[in-house]
Amino acid sequence: MRKEVMKMRNKFASYSRNTSKTYTNANGYRVYKDSGQLVHRHMAEIKLGRPLQSGEVVHHINRNKQDNRPSNLYVFHDQQAHWAAHKQDAQNYGKDYSFKGKNH
Repeated sequence: MRKEVMKMRNKFASYSRNTSKTYTNANGYRVYKDSGQLVHRHMAEIKLGRPLQSGEVVHHINRNKQDNRPSNLYVFHDQQAHWAAHKQDAQNYGKDYSFKGKNH
């Protein structure tokens, strides 16, 4: 497991230095060109120190899909919990904030 975490951290360092290794997909998420892996899911794995489990959903706290800093990512145990957080935010702050963030 330790080797796997170190490998993930090395890839994070590489991503941080050189974003030419990624592209933005049709949904607005960054994707690694070499593996096709979504960058935010990879960054969440580094943050957790383990691979994501089936069904876990990675949430961008500030709603910016391009902001893949580990500090901006939160992992929900399933899509239902993720949706509930967006629904609560929509009730508290409005639908635009819930899905687009405070800058929209």
